Amino acid sequence: MKITKLFKAFFESEKLGGLVLIICTLLSLLLANSSFGESYHHFWLTEFAGQSIEYWINDGLMTIFFLLIGLELEREIYQGELSNIKDALLPIFAAIGGMLIPAAIFLFFNFGTETQSGAGIPMATDIAFALGVLSLLGNRVPLSLKIFLTALAVIDDLGAILIIAIFYTKTLLWTNLFIALGMFVFLYILGKYFKVKNLIPYLIGGVIMWYFMLNSGVHATITGVLLAFAIPFGNGGEKSTSYILQHFLHKPVAFIILPIFALANTAIVMSGNISEILTENYSLGIALGLIIGKPLGIFLITFIAVKVGFCKLPSDLNWKSVLGVGFLGGIGFTMSIFITLLAFDNETVINNAKFIILLSSLVAGVVGFVFLKATLKDSHIEVEE
Repeated sequence: MKITKLFKAFFESEKLGGLVLIICTLLSLLLANSSFGESYHHFWLTEFAGQSIEYWINDGLMTIFFLLIGLELEREIYQGELSNIKDALLPIFAAIGGMLIPAAIFLFFNFGTETQSGAGIPMATDIAFALGVLSLLGNRVPLSLKIFLTALAVIDDLGAILIIAIFYTKTLLWTNLFIALGMFVFLYILGKYFKVKNLIPYLIGGVIMWYFMLNSGVHATITGVLLAFAIPFGNGGEKSTSYILQHFLHKPVAFIILPIFALANTAIVMSGNISEILTENYSLGIALGLIIGKPLGIFLITFIAVKVGFCKLPSDLNWKSVLGVGFLGGIGFTMSIFITLLAFDNETVINNAKFIILLSSLVAGVVGFVFLKATLKDSHIEVEE
């Protein structure tokens, strides 16, 4: 099985990016609970152009992250794991199971309460951390497992994006939404039918689309995914517009945007009774959703789909590998925190939910690593193009 240069670059940047995220998270927690804690917290709330720095990070910079996710998804659809429907069905079923079961577990504890809106929190998978943990296993990991986890996480993020657009949109300004969507259609036609390959018109149009989406009520980060599919893919080669932008964005996203997001959103003050926090309904929903719901959903739905005959496992994968990847899918972090900010208004609940996400992601990551290390043989060598 061959691995493309761009996939390898994506995997490598996400792998190292996961390490940077860990460092930034630990630094943020340390600062938030030090004598500089109050100043550190207020820094992110400092106003710039009428909004806080934290707001511009979450609604502005993270749009670029979603642009990269959109470009990777587009490549997967045209040339990667999702280009063949039979191959695509395996990670699609895995992602569906990995979203539905955690959401069901969360709603079991929170349905009918003020925190039921947090059902989307345990549905998400953090690509950077998940691939980062997988990379620590070195040549034990078969290429098909890397591709499976990447495709699963990308589809998972697409699901999270759709959830944000549908369930976390509180009010709609239709005029602004139609202008944003009109700009998307214009850019799509520009690439599809007029064959414009220069990036500048798309970037300018993307900023305009982002502005109107931001003021429409739909979360502005959706713009990133729309823009990705408007940018011409061409033949997907190194000279194609999509390839050039995706290649350029890898390092800024992994080493600048996501670390800044982590610094801004993990300033968690460790106060209150930990045992009380752990037993809150939303805490149980998040923790059990990520640690148990993710591996259970990914494994169970995939197992059923294969046994029914909808899809099949690659020859170098087994069910132990799928279960191990299921645990890595329980590393929510970036996307789970992102949805937390949209789901809740109460600062205490948000702070506690972030703490539970970090703790649950840590447990899921450690369990996944230990399980895969024990079950994978140290015999897989990558084949490069």
